[in-house]
Amino acid sequence: MDLLDLIDAVQSVADGLLFGSTYALLGIGFTLIFGVMHKINLSYAAASIGAAYGSLLLVSGFTGAPAIVVFMAAALCGGVIGALVYFIGFKFIPVANPLATLMSTVGLLLLIDEIIVHTTEGVPLAYPALYSDVVVRFGSFMLRGDLMFVFVLGCACMVLFLLLLYRTRLGIATRAVSQQPIASQLCGISILQVNVLTFVVTGMLGGIAGAMSGAAIGMLSPLLAQPLTVKGLIVTVIGGLGSIPGAIIAGLIVGGLESLFQFLRGVTERDLYIMMLLFAFLVFRPGGIFAKAPGRD
Repeated sequence: MDLLDLIDAVQSVADGLLFGSTYALLGIGFTLIFGVMHKINLSYAAASIGAAYGSLLLVSGFTGAPAIVVFMAAALCGGVIGALVYFIGFKFIPVANPLATLMSTVGLLLLIDEIIVHTTEGVPLAYPALYSDVVVRFGSFMLRGDLMFVFVLGCACMVLFLLLLYRTRLGIATRAVSQQPIASQLCGISILQVNVLTFVVTGMLGGIAGAMSGAAIGMLSPLLAQPLTVKGLIVTVIGGLGSIPGAIIAGLIVGGLESLFQFLRGVTERDLYIMMLLFAFLVFRPGGIFAKAPGRD
């Protein structure tokens, strides 16, 4: 590899790390729902894309609406869709049957995807981005303004979420329900209320993640739901089920490696190597990034 190839490889990793904040938000959503409900919500990424489409619908009557308004609308739509997912896919499904909720979220994934396809006739839609015409140069390297905005927005959302989780009554109640649901009820915490708010909050994060994906790529497509679902699950597994910091770190790692693999092997083999990374974690470190290595105290 000559110097120019090395520069391009580093540039690819930098772009991937910036976009990896999107995967981190998706991983947080998957992780929090699993931590509270001990269930996997396979419709989460599809709902995120649905929220991004919904934001375009909300602002369609306002010509030239600023991109930041579109992002806020995506968060709003995400919260609404998150609550609907809970009541449709979890509230009335027997808790004792984990496969029932799993299959219900698979059905919701397909339903949301079909709604998007029929509403848009399967045609990709342009999505607004901030600072798309800005390029910051550092010697031989450059950073795209839209990717930097996506990264900064993702980091801000993560900080606000962590403050919510560790510095508010809702966060305390959420962690209590996650660790000791019966004791939480005895302390007067409403598990129903916590579950609903968990889906609303994660739905808002997902809506922003969907908007970030659309802004970084430049358009929205129903075809984004499946790869984002896979990447969100990979981030959740690598970060460790139930670990919020792990999801954040894993999201950035997956974003950087994905971009590097695409540079080295092309887009057709990129996901193959990401799946190999997943299997390596499942074999050698099944508990995720923060798991203790076998044989150590």
